[in-house]
Amino acid sequence: MRTSLATRRRRSPLPAPARWGVTVLSAIACVLGSWVHLPGMVLAGVTVNWPAIWMVAWSVNRPAWQGAIAGVALGLVQDSLTHSQPTHALSLALVGFLTARLHKERFVREDFVSVALIVFGMTAIAETVMALQWTWLLMAQETSQMFWRSLGGIWQNYRAIVLSSAILSSLWTPALSIPLN
Repeated sequence: MRTSLATRRRRSPLPAPARWGVTVLSAIACVLGSWVHLPGMVLAGVTVNWPAIWMVAWSVNRPAWQGAIAGVALGLVQDSLTHSQPTHALSLALVGFLTARLHKERFVREDFVSVALIVFGMTAIAETVMALQWTWLLMAQETSQMFWRSLGGIWQNYRAIVLSSAILSSLWTPALSIPLN
């Protein structure tokens, strides 16, 4: 009986508890890695979006519901270590869901370049969701002229944040996606 390459690749020499441990520890390391500012990890004051990279690498070969649940869980962990408003759970759940829905095996080749391109797009989506949440929070709290200045500042900084984060994250993707796969 012949097995396909995908079936052989899914089999791991590690037992299930060890695989779960590696998954959980790598996710927590990615959340904590957001605070590391080494040379090559900062561009225009913006760092690598490690949780988005982890979400793409983890959910690329899983069902959409698993990607969304993992995104919520990872987002809540990130919220517990940072300020919880706006929440990271919404953006990471969307990243996990959309990545899983791509059906990478049908549309994109199985290499780190395709994963880096997916990370670029998903990081842009995650940062857009965060900017929309900031806008909504600002609208709920302010009604004065300062509102328009603050709103302009959010969307003026948005472009630099999205491009810097997406570029850095896609460049650092192989450092995380290759070991996770």
